[in-house]
Amino acid sequence: MDGADRFTGFVRRARDAGRLVVQPRMGFGELGRMRAGLCAVRDADATTVGTVTLDSYTRCHEDGAAVRALRERPADLNGFPLLAHGVPAVRALLQEVASDDFPVQIRHGTPLPLRLLRAMAEAGADATEGGPVSYCLPYGRVPLARTVAEWSAGCELLAARPVPLHMETFGGCMLGQLCPPSLLVALSVLEALFFREHGLRGISLSYAQQVHPGQDLEALAALRRLADERLPGTAHHIVLYTFMGLFPRTGHGSRLLLADSARLAVRGGAERLVVKTPAEAHRIPTIAENVAALAHAASAAEAETAAGYAPDPPDPSDPSAHRWIPTATGLYEEARTLVDAALEPGGAVGACLVRAFARGILDVPYCLHPDNANRARATIDATGALGWSRAGGMPVTPAPGAAAARASAAQLTELLGFNRRRFDARVPGVPYGRAS
Repeated sequence: MDGADRFTGFVRRARDAGRLVVQPRMGFGELGRMRAGLCAVRDADATTVGTVTLDSYTRCHEDGAAVRALRERPADLNGFPLLAHGVPAVRALLQEVASDDFPVQIRHGTPLPLRLLRAMAEAGADATEGGPVSYCLPYGRVPLARTVAEWSAGCELLAARPVPLHMETFGGCMLGQLCPPSLLVALSVLEALFFREHGLRGISLSYAQQVHPGQDLEALAALRRLADERLPGTAHHIVLYTFMGLFPRTGHGSRLLLADSARLAVRGGAERLVVKTPAEAHRIPTIAENVAALAHAASAAEAETAAGYAPDPPDPSDPSAHRWIPTATGLYEEARTLVDAALEPGGAVGACLVRAFARGILDVPYCLHPDNANRARATIDATGALGWSRAGGMPVTPAPGAAAARASAAQLTELLGFNRRRFDARVPGVPYGRAS
């Protein structure tokens, strides 16, 4: 399909057919169980792509620990130890399971990804994800400049292949929660520009469901608009994540939250949804639980589409194409300002990112990484929307009357549990977008 990688091609075909692609966040230690999981996802009653999520030892380059765990207690691993299994074994797995109609993404979480990206490419993975900011700031203390350098080399390695891997930005999921949508959108766009600058041409831009459906719809519209404006000629799509923060503890609450994320994906025009399961608040989900979550999300999306809520994405070549986008809070304008401010010095996108964080132009609330200013703060306002309570050095405007004082531990815990409480208390059947 016009030279596109098969991950990009699959998502495009599903979009053209009016189907939302749903995807788990699944990874198991044993090769046989990983194979069974991929086959079950492939055969699920949904339009799916496969996922191989790596374990924490592999993400942290603790190769010896991964090998020992695989030998002694593989069921205890919290993901798939790609390097411990070895490229030949992983290549055989993907050749057996993956195809044009079932591409597979390998997910990791590594600030220094070069050797993992090389192994993924040699094994025949279709896609991966991450980014120089989103896989650095929340995950440890690796200097941002070092992460940018290694991601640059890794992207160039992938771009040099006959068919480069598809790359998904993780910038729209920073810290999972309490990061206002304008910054999530800006970081996703900036990481996408970084990927394109280093030669990648199949890109998806992420956004994580937050706490207010209307605000999330505006954020998805802003992300699509900025992507269309900043990535002309680059195949790209939008991927939504089911809420990444503290998940509801009850089965009915978690299923309501998952269904709402599927409806949000349809209404917001996202082409792909990465789901979570009702087990998220308690343990690593089983294969059956992953498949059930995929089917639940797909069913909710199909019902929303049948009800006529699917948007008609505009033609980006039409100068009036974005009139349909909501502008209730100016989220697009704020995200665009953040992108422009970060890129204002000129030069390579990676260098601009390092400078922007050093100057506090970009600043992730509550993120303790040494290269993050950590002066900006966010809160959930009386309407249930997420906004700035303190700007720090960022070109954003706190909400009028927002409390600029430092939040106490109790107040922060209260904010972090907002969606958990709301969905655990919600009555089944309450219309989408209505709080309980």
